Amino acid sequence: MNTSSQNELIIRSAKDVLKIESEQILLQHEKVGDAFINMVKSITSCKGKLIISGMGKSGIIGKKISATFSSYGIQSFFLHPGEAYHGDLGMVGKDDLVLLISNSGETDEVLKLIPFFQHNGNTIVSMTGNVNSSLALNSKFTLDISIKQEACPLQLAPTASTTVTLAVGDAIAVAAMKIKGVKEELFAKFHPGGSLGRKLLQRVKDQMITGELVPLIKPDANAIDTIHAISDGRLGMVVVVDESKKLLGIVTDGDIRRSTLIEKENFIHLDASKLMTENPVTTFEDERLLDAEKKMDDLRIHQLVVVDKNQKVQGILPYRTSIN
Repeated sequence: MNTSSQNELIIRSAKDVLKIESEQILLQHEKVGDAFINMVKSITSCKGKLIISGMGKSGIIGKKISATFSSYGIQSFFLHPGEAYHGDLGMVGKDDLVLLISNSGETDEVLKLIPFFQHNGNTIVSMTGNVNSSLALNSKFTLDISIKQEACPLQLAPTASTTVTLAVGDAIAVAAMKIKGVKEELFAKFHPGGSLGRKLLQRVKDQMITGELVPLIKPDANAIDTIHAISDGRLGMVVVVDESKKLLGIVTDGDIRRSTLIEKENFIHLDASKLMTENPVTTFEDERLLDAEKKMDDLRIHQLVVVDKNQKVQGILPYRTSIN
């Protein structure tokens, strides 16, 4: 097969897979009803933990679904059927809700666990592609995740079926999150290492530039000194302050360019008080980083002057300091 034919095959194959998987997800749209409602209510009213178990590819998807619930503050963990059968069932409490995942509904390792859960008093719910299976018959609520075809051309490898399972799992988790009223702050609490967590939990004071790194000039500084201050500060701006460091305005690269065009030869005789933008947008040390960055996004500006309640300059918050 030549290179051109290979490339054509790759593109066609990719498009076929994406088309089939998206179609199979859309098929689930019509199945959302009472069983889905009961599933979500069982999870949100559970007094214990949500335990998710599945074997093989279903187990891998189950781990991700469990992790999503945990992200929303809904206590959940994945229980491997094999490990469970050899001692890990000791982690299961009587108040825990058990979600079992099996496309066939006849996975031996999963079915072997059912007698224990029943004896332990656990409520069993399931996701399966066979609503007449042993798993479905032993579940209080079952979600039908059956599909019409796999994306695998041999119809052997789980492809569309696992994608559908993941999508339905996400739908359950998001619905449960909304019912429980999970807010950004709670999500951030469980994601302190991510950029969202940092922005939600951190304050402006955690990221702002302070001390000698803040470029300051007096209002009577001439145009040349103002340009040098902007260049030395490497922030594209300089803060104009009075003797007590009270904010008077800022001079940006843009202010300089506009003034040279408007004032022309008179530009050299202007001081910072004539070049500056008065009443610039500011923030406070204790403002949430997320709110401060949103302010910059909305106004399309690249830094905020940080002031105290008396408008004295405390520092500079550059744009996107928290994303890394």
